[in-house]
Amino acid sequence: MSREKPRLANGAERTVWQALDDQLKPEDLLIPGQRVTDHLKDHEVDLVVAIEGAGIACLEVKGGQVWHDGQSWRQRRGRSDHTIEPVRQAREACYALRSFVEGDPRWTQGRQRWDHLVVLPNTELPEGFALPDCPRWKVIDRTELGELAARLRKVLLDQELPRPLLGAAGIEQLGVALGGRGLPQLDVVSRARENEDAADVLTDQQAVILGAIQLLNRVEIRGGAGSGKTFLAMEQARRLARAGQRVALVCYSHGLASYLERVTAGWNRSQRPAYVGEFHDLGKTWGAPAGPDEALRNEDTVRFWEHELPRQMAELAAGLDDGQRFDAIVVDEAQDFADAWWEPLLGALRDEEAGGLYVFSDEGQRVFDRYGSPPVPLVPLVLDHNLRNTRQIAQAFQPLVDHPMRFLGGDGPTVSFVACTADTAMDAGDDQVDWLLDQGWRPEDVALLTTGSRHPEQRERQAAGNTAYWASFWDTEQVFYGHVLGFKGLERRAVVLVVNEQQAFERSRERLYVGLSRARDQLVVCGDPDFLRTVGGPELAHRLGI
Repeated sequence: MSREKPRLANGAERTVWQALDDQLKPEDLLIPGQRVTDHLKDHEVDLVVAIEGAGIACLEVKGGQVWHDGQSWRQRRGRSDHTIEPVRQAREACYALRSFVEGDPRWTQGRQRWDHLVVLPNTELPEGFALPDCPRWKVIDRTELGELAARLRKVLLDQELPRPLLGAAGIEQLGVALGGRGLPQLDVVSRARENEDAADVLTDQQAVILGAIQLLNRVEIRGGAGSGKTFLAMEQARRLARAGQRVALVCYSHGLASYLERVTAGWNRSQRPAYVGEFHDLGKTWGAPAGPDEALRNEDTVRFWEHELPRQMAELAAGLDDGQRFDAIVVDEAQDFADAWWEPLLGALRDEEAGGLYVFSDEGQRVFDRYGSPPVPLVPLVLDHNLRNTRQIAQAFQPLVDHPMRFLGGDGPTVSFVACTADTAMDAGDDQVDWLLDQGWRPEDVALLTTGSRHPEQRERQAAGNTAYWASFWDTEQVFYGHVLGFKGLERRAVVLVVNEQQAFERSRERLYVGLSRARDQLVVCGDPDFLRTVGGPELAHRLGI
């Protein structure tokens, strides 16, 4: 293997390293200045030499004038003499290094041939030299530098213990072990956490908006994806409850309701809203019927959920006791609400004329065929910052936003696009999920979202019921599989968006916008280039690299 000349502590070590570099074979390993620490002390091996077909030698190099006075080793440095212990240094460092390597779970070579030696590149030993702890073959003097590698090989091969000869696999594993193990990496999760910390600070700063509207009781806050609307909706509900008001925090979708319920359940009881959840479930608390399966979209179910149930809820709201009514209602993702849904909400206020109504919406995410808006005047405020997505992701979906946004999120990888057909997009998405996991993302960080038919894994989980399905959103051992319609208001660190609609329809652009904006840190899009260009426009196609 090619060896780059290292920086060495002194001329003696450079001399020995150069001799070994000239004499060793390319497949041998030569490591200078290897430090190792055990429970006793810090050690340093001047040179570690791994010789294929032999073993591993740890060398202690002592330059200058070196001699033994009958009691100890001595070395002259400048004008003064010092006692040194090269043999003990070499022996202890070798044992410490061997212990570290053999303790590595990746080391599968067992006990190899290890030995320690002293090299004196400026000293010639007298004939007959020997010490009890250092026979002549344990020391290499300046007369033997020309055959240094051969001497090391002979010492390792002369070991009488029945140990194997070091092979190529052992040399490779030695290099890996000396590189360390269990090291903290510059990984995708740590980068994502850094971005989240920065976004949390910005979102907290954005909460000053709520202080500015504390004297207003009818407000609509509009903002694009990633602008922090859901955080502000929750924070407004918390502040109102803390002030002693009876508050409802309402949304439309199962997924967002599950998220709101989970977060608010961790708050102090005095700060929790009186009701947190779906609009339709609020009616059930008043005595409204459960109704048919909402997933079965036909004329009868649509008529019930969007007309009959709201009418019944309005009648029930009119008969509520004062203790069941609310001082304020906070609605998140309000663009999902139909006209008929606002009447029961306003009817549930203690003061229908002056009670609090705080609406958070994004017209760009109006993915359902509903065009309802509150039948009361609201003071509008616009959020023009994107805080939660990386700049790369926010810039990618900017062409789908109906107003300019300022990108304040952190940096991340470029948005990836995988060209495929609608029929093969699901398989492509599965491959990309595996790729994200290989990159270091954890299952809990990743979601696969579809714009058309649902993923088989999603259908299987939903068969156990919505409660069990949305519980899987919080499962740290699983990738989450969902549809963009149910994922509004939610997010994941890494998202694979499977664009698998067979043909464009009226709300395809909005579905695409929702899907593209669900990833905070890394986004992969799988779909037909022509479909994306048709639905999203040429600028979106350009930003996706199509």
